[in-house]
Amino acid sequence: MTEKFIPLTDFRQFTSSLAIPDQLQAPDGQLLDTLARPLHDLRISVTDRCNFRCVYCMPKAVFDKDYQYLPHQSLLSFEEIYRIASIFVAHGVNKIRLTGGEPLLRKNIEKLIALLAGLRTPDGQQLDLTLTTNGSLLARKAQSLKDAGLTRVSVSLDALDDGVFRHMNDVDFSVSEVLEGIAVAEKVGLGPVKVNMVVKAGVNDQEIVPMARYFQRSGQILRFIEYMDVGASNGWQMDEVIPSAEIIRRIQDAGMPLTPIQANYKSETAKRWRHADGGAELGLISSVTQTFCGDCTRARLSTEGKLYTCLFASQGHDLRALLRAPDQHSDLAIANVIAGIWHKRSDRYSELRSQQTDTGSVTRKKIEMSYIGG
Repeated sequence: MTEKFIPLTDFRQFTSSLAIPDQLQAPDGQLLDTLARPLHDLRISVTDRCNFRCVYCMPKAVFDKDYQYLPHQSLLSFEEIYRIASIFVAHGVNKIRLTGGEPLLRKNIEKLIALLAGLRTPDGQQLDLTLTTNGSLLARKAQSLKDAGLTRVSVSLDALDDGVFRHMNDVDFSVSEVLEGIAVAEKVGLGPVKVNMVVKAGVNDQEIVPMARYFQRSGQILRFIEYMDVGASNGWQMDEVIPSAEIIRRIQDAGMPLTPIQANYKSETAKRWRHADGGAELGLISSVTQTFCGDCTRARLSTEGKLYTCLFASQGHDLRALLRAPDQHSDLAIANVIAGIWHKRSDRYSELRSQQTDTGSVTRKKIEMSYIGG
């Protein structure tokens, strides 16, 4: 028997009940968790739907025509997202990333962007407002996204070879259309565009060098992402991971020497490199082999309003219930609930996975990336 069996559990239903503290304190922008990590980044999933069926995220065998997506009434409205985001900004968040699924499938997403673009940090600064997309709708929507106030975009592109890319997205979508979207995004001012390539051994790792060479002079920032064990539907195995060190070796052996450069900020997920001949920057996101839990400052809000404190979480906190409660909780009350959650945060899954991989004891069940966002 050679077929891979993928056990699935729908973790969308599992949440912890939340209570308003008796004593309420105004946010001071200085939240720290149990490991002294601040809260600076909020990733908001605006839809659990996607028009791709990438083999590492939403494989067609699981996300087929019978898959039950969240009904529209379960999704947070734009006004609810704005309200939650404003509370997070008061707690110290200065960067918001919109994700999915595919966020450009959310109808009138520009209206949400315009709302969020109006937020300011406690010291009056604009937010870094970004969006991650598969690029399928980017060419036609880039100008309206920019006009609404979006700062930058990141685009997923897992191969330059059209056959490999069509196999990976599994909906017969072409590379040329994604490249067009990247070009239009740069033209309207949503750059520098970050291009994300998830590398899976035996599937697209032969595209590492062609991708590095193509984007060497492009002005975009190419980022290689180690294939991660997010959720259960992708059937992740450790031997399918190409370590970042191997990716760097392949690029340099192909005649493209690289020089490491400093991080932009402490909690940056990608290790930064630059082509030694003055070419473009590229990055390596090494969640499997070089964990960065110690500097993680990210919280995640799911499509229907559950707060997750780790990409690899198995349980969320239902903020939507507070937003829609009959007794109309104040922003201050909800802010104190969020503060209590973050103060108790101790997540460091990637570090623990690295310690346990050799023993084969990694058994924790996790939510799907298509539900929580990347």
